[in-house]
Amino acid sequence: MPAAKKKPKQIEKTLRKGVKGRAPTAKVRTKKMGGDVAPERVNAILKGLDEAYPEAVCALTHRTPWELLVATILSAQCTDVRVNMVTPELFRRFPTPEAMAKAEIPELIELIRTTGFFNNKAKSIKGAAQAIVERFGGKVPETLAELITVPGAARKTANVVLGVSYGKAEGVVVDTHVFRISRRLDLSKSDTAEKVEQDLMKILPHDRWISYSHQVIHHGRQVCIARAPKCKECNLETLCKSEDKTWWS
Repeated sequence: MPAAKKKPKQIEKTLRKGVKGRAPTAKVRTKKMGGDVAPERVNAILKGLDEAYPEAVCALTHRTPWELLVATILSAQCTDVRVNMVTPELFRRFPTPEAMAKAEIPELIELIRTTGFFNNKAKSIKGAAQAIVERFGGKVPETLAELITVPGAARKTANVVLGVSYGKAEGVVVDTHVFRISRRLDLSKSDTAEKVEQDLMKILPHDRWISYSHQVIHHGRQVCIARAPKCKECNLETLCKSEDKTWWS
C-alpha cells in the first residue's frame, strides 16, 4: 500500500527540524501560514522595527511642505536618491507654488527627465502648483480630503505630506516596500495598496501609523530586499513565515 501522505503540519515540523539555517527548497516549501495579527505579535514587530530603525525619517530632501509634495510626486517609479539629485535645481528655478505655476512644461521636463515618466510628472507638478495657488492661497493643505484633490497627490502622496510635514496621521503610507513587507509579515493578505492600508490602520496603534511606514521602507531597502532578502541579518526573521525566506533560525 502507498505510504500515507503527511499532513501540512507534519511537513512543516520535518522541514524545521531538518533544514535549520536554510530556507526550504522550492520542492518542499510549505504553504504560507497567515492570519497572525495578534496584538502581541504586532507589538513584537513594532519593537523590532524600533530597535533596528530608531530614527527613521523620510529620505526625500525637502525644506517645506511644498517641496515635499513635489518630491513625492517625482518619486513615483523612481528612487529617492535620484529625486534628491533633481530637486535642488528644480527648486532653485521654481522655489514656490506661484513660480512653478508659471513654468513652461518643456522646461520642467528637462529638469526632471531622469526621474522617468517626465511628461506626466511635469504636468502633475505644474497642475499641483496651480491648484495650490488658486484654491489654497499658495499653502499646501493640511487635510487628506483637500490634498487628494491636488493633481498628482493621490492618497499615498497625501499621507506622506501630512505625516512628515504636519505630523498628522490620517492614514498609513503604503509604497512598494510597505505593501510587500506587510504581506510578508502576514499583517495583511490584501492585494491592493488601498486595502493593505485599511488592514494596517486596523491593527497598528494610531501613534505608529507614521513611523511604521518610515521604518519598513528603510527595512525594505537595507535588509528585506525584494530579490534577495537578507533573512539571516533580519531581526524580524523569527516573526516571518514568508515562503521565500533565505534563512530559517
